[in-house]
Amino acid sequence: MPAKAPKFLIDVSLGVVATQWLKDNFEDVVAVRDVDLRMLDHSILAWAVEENRIVITLDKDFGELVYRNNLEHRGILLLRLESETGLRKIEVLSFILNQYLDSLSNSFCVYQNGRIRISSQ
Repeated sequence: MPAKAPKFLIDVSLGVVATQWLKDNFEDVVAVRDVDLRMLDHSILAWAVEENRIVITLDKDFGELVYRNNLEHRGILLLRLESETGLRKIEVLSFILNQYLDSLSNSFCVYQNGRIRISSQ
């Protein structure tokens, strides 16, 4: 039986272009920007846990929420691509999701400088 495709919750920080690419290429993607542009990070995490979604973000504050505050999550993909274009973000997402999709659930993943670090909790 094939593994069930993951569900994603996209933080505002990812940007419009990469968010739309995810919506176009994955079955179950919701974007914070479609609900509340000012939603607080802990509320985003709670929403993701409730709906069993992996959060995709550029916001480093999620690391603090998970590691310092011990907040529950279903997976975080933190992209350190703050000054990159939408097209570059899509290239990176395509690479990560093609190579590491099965490792993202319930893991804290950080992509930076061409490398990905995956920490299971």
